Parts: sequence; C-alpha cells; structure tokens
Amino acid sequence: MRPTLFHGLVRLLLALCLAAGASAHALTPADALALVDGDTDVRIDTLNKLAAEPDEKASALIKAMAEEAVRLQGERVLIVVDDAAVDAVTGEKLPLPDDAGDVMINNRLRSAMDSALAGMELVGAAPERQREAARTLQRSAFEEPDISQLALIDKALAGNLDAQARQNLELAQAAVLLASVDPAQRLAAAQKLGEAKQPIVRPLLLQQMEKETDTGVKAALADSLKGIDRMLALGNTLAQAFTGISLGSILLLAALGLAITYGLMGVINMAHGELIMIGAYATWLVQVFFRQSLPEYFDWYLLAALPIAFTASALVGAAMERSVIRFLYGRPLETLLATWGISLVLMQAVRSLFGAQNVGVENPSWMSGGVTFLGNLNLPWNRIIIIGFAVAVLVGVTLMITKTRLGLFVRGVTQNRPIASCMGVNTARIDTYAFALGSGIAGLAGCALSQIGNVGPDLGQSYIVDSFMVVVLGGVGQIAGTVYAALGLGLLNKFIEGWAGAVLAKIAVLVFIIIFIQKRPQGIFAMKGRSAEA
Repeated sequence: MRPTLFHGLVRLLLALCLAAGASAHALTPADALALVDGDTDVRIDTLNKLAAEPDEKASALIKAMAEEAVRLQGERVLIVVDDAAVDAVTGEKLPLPDDAGDVMINNRLRSAMDSALAGMELVGAAPERQREAARTLQRSAFEEPDISQLALIDKALAGNLDAQARQNLELAQAAVLLASVDPAQRLAAAQKLGEAKQPIVRPLLLQQMEKETDTGVKAALADSLKGIDRMLALGNTLAQAFTGISLGSILLLAALGLAITYGLMGVINMAHGELIMIGAYATWLVQVFFRQSLPEYFDWYLLAALPIAFTASALVGAAMERSVIRFLYGRPLETLLATWGISLVLMQAVRSLFGAQNVGVENPSWMSGGVTFLGNLNLPWNRIIIIGFAVAVLVGVTLMITKTRLGLFVRGVTQNRPIASCMGVNTARIDTYAFALGSGIAGLAGCALSQIGNVGPDLGQSYIVDSFMVVVLGGVGQIAGTVYAALGLGLLNKFIEGWAGAVLAKIAVLVFIIIFIQKRPQGIFAMKGRSAEA
C-alpha cells in the first residue's frame, strides 16, 4: 500500500505544479489591458512577455491584434469574430457591443508585433518558415534592441531549429544583450557579434561604441569592428575580381568571333557589333514566342534561343561575305568602309522592324538570384552562368579550329590560299564558312548580353571598339591571346574603376593599350609569319 500511496502523492504534487505553472502563464485582465491600451513601451514589454509564454489565449490575442480584430470596452478586451465578440481573457462569447472602441497600433508597435509573431511561429515550423521568422527577429533586434525581447528569443532558441535560423537568432540574442546593463553580458555580446563578421553587425557595433563607458567592452567592440572591416575589405577585393572576370568573359564572347573574321581572315568587320545585336534580338523574339505560345516552358526559352541566335547572325554574316566582302579581300580600307555602311543599314533595319526603344529580355528563374559569401560578396547567377558559357564557347571554338576538317581548311586557306586551292580546297566556300562561324559566335555573344542588360539597336556599338582592342592586344590571329587580353582588360578596368571611377578607368585602359602596342606591336602573342594556328 505504501508504494501506491507514495505514487499517488507524487502525481498529486505534479498536478499541482502544472496547475500553478498554467495559472502563472494564463492571460490576466491586467496583461490584456496593458497590451491593447496605454504607453507604447509598456505595451511592447507586455507583448514580448506574452509572446514568450505558452498560453493559447495570449497567442490568440496577439494574432487578433495583428489582424486589427481587437476592440476595447472599458477595461474589457474583446476579440472580434465575424459579427460577434469573444472575451480575450475568459473566452466568453457575446454580441459585439456598440460602444466598443478600436485599438490603436502605431508603426513601432506593429514592428514589435511582427517580431513577436515570428518568434511564436518558430517552434515546429518548416525550415523555410523558421529562417524567415528568424530573419524578422534579427532585423528587429538590430534596428531597435530591447531587453524585453530576450525571453522570446531564448524560448525560440530552446526549440529544435534549422541551423541558419539558429545562427540568426543567436545574433539577435547578442544584439539584445548589447543593450544590457551588465558589462559582462555586453562584453560577450560584442565578441559574439564580432565573430559573425557580417556587414549588418557593423552599424550596431558603431552605435554601441559611441555610448559605451566600460573600457573592456569598448576594447572588444573595437576588435570586433577591425575584424569586420578586414572581412569587408576582402569581400570588396573579391567582388572587384569577380566583376572583372565577368566583364572579361563578356569581352571574350564579343571578341571571339572577331578573332576569326579579323584575326584569321584579315577582314576589318565594323558590322561585328550589329551581328551581336542580331543575336540579342533573336533571343528576344524567342522569349516573346515562348511567353505567348509556350508559357509553361518559359524557363527553357534560353536553350532554344542559343542555336537560333547563332543561326540568325551566321546567315547575316554569310550574306555579307557573299555579297560584299568576298570582293574586298586584301583591301582593308575598303572593307572597313563597306562594313561600316552595312552596320548603319542593319541598325536602321532593326529600328524599322522593332522600334528605336530598348526591349527587355527576362532572365529564366534558374538564372535569377545569386550566391552570397562573406556577407558582402554577392555573385549573381546570370553572371556566373555567362562566365561558364564563355568558357564553353571558347573550348568549342578552339576544338573546332584545331581538331576538325573545317578548322584545318580555314587555317590552310589563311596560311597559303594558292596551295590550299591546288590541294582541292574550295577556298571561296571556306571563306564563307569561316565568316559565318565568326558571325554566329557574335550572335551567341548577343544572346548572353541580353541576360545582363536591355536590348536595343545601338547594343553592338558599345562593344565593337572594345572587341578590336582585345583582338589587337592579344595578337592578331591568336585565340589564346584573345583570352588573356579579354580577362586582363576586364580585371584592369574594374580595379581602376573602383579606385578612380568609370571614366578615368576607360582612359587609363586606353592609354595602357596604346603604350603596350607601341612597345610590342605584335600583341601579347606574336604571329609566326602568316600562320593561322590557334
């Protein structure tokens, strides 16, 4: 009998403890009234206290306030449900009184309410929702640290959380503790925020630095700021390098086709920029077709646009070669003037067909967004994919020139046209194929450029001069030199731009090219005789 009596007493004590705990956390009339009426600071403190307590009535009241479904009758707080009302404290249902007044909610209280709701939704939510709620709490803690938020954050941290959500909440906890009256807590918070090395932490540390009185905490704040500044400097340097590589990949795509038509064939094609423009407009037309006729496959329109852009520019290039350029081989000045005239014709034709205004080309969803490193280093997916695409085009062109029958014929005709003709090579056809190939690569460049900016009739004019500079600097006829020149100019331009501005960067790059060509006219890689080997 004694064990049974003992177990009964234990169960009775547990029940009493649970009942006492439940009554301690139950929503009281005083808390309900303090939440909906009175001084804003008191209301926010009450909000954070109730949000941290596991009470269904308090949670229901907070959610109803967020939906502006709370009324106040004297000292009685009512939740509006349809055309009736429910007493927030007792749960009693009653008709909505005519004299019930609205509850005023200012912006500061609404922000605190959003944070409280986020904290209440953290436990048991899906990982995506946890991360979103944790970011809300972190943003609130960083913008206006309030020690009353600590109970809500501690409650959320005690639950089973996603790793990213937990990291954000720990930063929010440190931000709140930075406002503590205890120097030891402020010291630990300063060290914790410094370890995060995130740009969002820096303004908070600077703000605390101005009003901090404790020398130990001030030293910890200074160390944390130095670490964050070093991280930001590294991120800025890597960002400039990535931007330079991105610009270099764009210059490479724009100049690669010119490396064939000018470098291998010796044709000064001033319409090369317009061939890029044609590829961009072909991409835009494919996008319009997919949006109107195949909207469910819109994300894949770019894969269909690549061969169409290549073909469109290649056909225009072949028509140019057959109709005009084949009569001007060996006469560079006449070729320059003729292709310049063709470029004007192509620009006016595009204006007549599609209008003079720019058209927008939308990124597929898989090219949207980006990847963030070190807090301030953001790598957009469209730039990353364009860099990979430029590498793929470069590898394809190199293999075609060095490993295929067409590449062998192109190199043979360029190196010694009479001997190639004697060997049975149709030199006129090879000229057309080579020029169409270079033009098609320009179309691929236009397809890529459409993903990072607007498409207009003047698109090609922005790249023709840079393309010629890349080819000449790299060495005429040298595809490897084109790669080095494109990446080198891209990096040089972006690093100087970050130091001196865009205009001075362009001038500095141009001066560098002039001096380099004066010292080494053959470019980075010298051409061996009339060799066209890549």
